[in-house]
Amino acid sequence: MFVKVARLSDIAEGGAICVEADGNQIALFKVNGECYALDNSCPHRGGPLSAGYFDPVRRTVQCPWHGWMFNCQTGVSPINSLHRVQKFPVKIEGDEIYVDVD
Repeated sequence: MFVKVARLSDIAEGGAICVEADGNQIALFKVNGECYALDNSCPHRGGPLSAGYFDPVRRTVQCPWHGWMFNCQTGVSPINSLHRVQKFPVKIEGDEIYVDVD
């Protein structure tokens, strides 16, 4: 089920925000008008990924607490593929961003 979570204009290009959808805290990243959605909680110690260092070229985010890194397109760590966060499908309609939380 897709839920509206934000507008494209809410996120700076190459930036990230935290949104809530159906009780889930989601880190939303924007690159070249595309958006990626991951669980906002790092699996290591729960650090907020939306507040981490986002590299829009590599499309990776680094947890601000302990440096764990994840690919925003897949949710998988490029360093250790056993480490991953939940990825949510994203749909953009006009300026509105929807995330599938099922």
